[in-house]
Amino acid sequence: MAGLGRNFNTLWAAATVSNVGDGIAAAAAPLLVASLTTDPVLVGMAMFAQQLPWLLFSLISGVVVDRIDRRRLIVAMNATRAVLVGALALAVYAEAVSIPLVYAVGFLLGCCETLGDNASAAMIPTVVAPEDLPRANARLQSAFYVVNKFAAPPLGAALFGIAAGLPIGVNAVSFALAALLMSALRGVGRERPAPAAERGSVRADIADGVRWLWHQPAIRTLSLVLCLMNVTLFSCFSTLVLYCREHLGVSELGYGVMLTVSAAGGLAGSLVAPWLQARFSTSTLLRAGLVVESLTHVGLALAGTAWVAAAVLLAFGAHASVWNSVDATLRQRAVPDELRGRVTSVFMTVVVGGAAVGAAIGGPLAARLGITGPYWVAATVMGALTVLVWRPFGRRMAVPEPVAVSAAPAPVVGAV
Repeated sequence: MAGLGRNFNTLWAAATVSNVGDGIAAAAAPLLVASLTTDPVLVGMAMFAQQLPWLLFSLISGVVVDRIDRRRLIVAMNATRAVLVGALALAVYAEAVSIPLVYAVGFLLGCCETLGDNASAAMIPTVVAPEDLPRANARLQSAFYVVNKFAAPPLGAALFGIAAGLPIGVNAVSFALAALLMSALRGVGRERPAPAAERGSVRADIADGVRWLWHQPAIRTLSLVLCLMNVTLFSCFSTLVLYCREHLGVSELGYGVMLTVSAAGGLAGSLVAPWLQARFSTSTLLRAGLVVESLTHVGLALAGTAWVAAAVLLAFGAHASVWNSVDATLRQRAVPDELRGRVTSVFMTVVVGGAAVGAAIGGPLAARLGITGPYWVAATVMGALTVLVWRPFGRRMAVPEPVAVSAAPAPVVGAV
């Protein structure tokens, strides 16, 4: 990690540790829900419960992130998540777990994410120089895919086979370790928040974030497109565990392997993302991403074997990693630090709100149209979206240098 500094290395280490636990839980949690019910609606609602707080609280969370020390906030949220996940693990061991309990813990974890994840994203531009953002984002993406998506899911599935509560307990420990690592970070995180007398109202602060994003054509367009992309993606992936079991006929361990295959593509994408960003325009990369995502849904709908589905997920993982790197760099370079938490919260409300809607409708679609039904619906919607935004994405997707809150808004052009 040479060249990006001690603070980034600490942030990277904390993210890596928490990603280990999250990756284990990413495989174990759906298996836990599927062991309690085979109803696709109930399975999909587990993911919806964790996404719902982004719709309800993200805007307020952004105000909090911009008002207090971000480092301390991340430490507090990681510690809280460790307690919540630890309690769920104990419930599993005591055979007291239930669908409502899983929903409740997922919802509370989502509340913590609106604060902790927002604060983490807002801190990245404060620990590296603007010209190093593509490299920093690529390294964070690499860690995410290596441990969260590649190595951890098969381990999580294997641990679940040994004891259902074991992978959940490991996730709790990872959050505790991440909190300890973040507590060692110094000199960043808005150590001197504005005095209370100088702050506006919460409503005014939220309005500042909404106004800034709306008057930036590139960021606004990307937000709306990602919202619809997440509706389609999560309508499919909210019942992926049932798709793998019922349609592909793979075991619990096989489900973990399928997640790992997608992660392998994500890792490859994270490695080439800085190279691609240096050689191709943002517009070209975003257009290519729309095509790949549309074909992903078609490929999974048509896949008759695990091998075919694995190849599709491999390509999807690479696309998702490149897209995330392009998106993150675009926003981080544009948003001024004093607005970063609020703008990120507005962005995440729109984007993760789409994920919540998708998770809510995925189960009913699968119940009504069959397990591959959501993929056909997603392919149709993505095809239409690609046609709709092809020309706007063909324009120069660029943003001005960060400006102060009071600066005149940019002219609204090139939006969806």
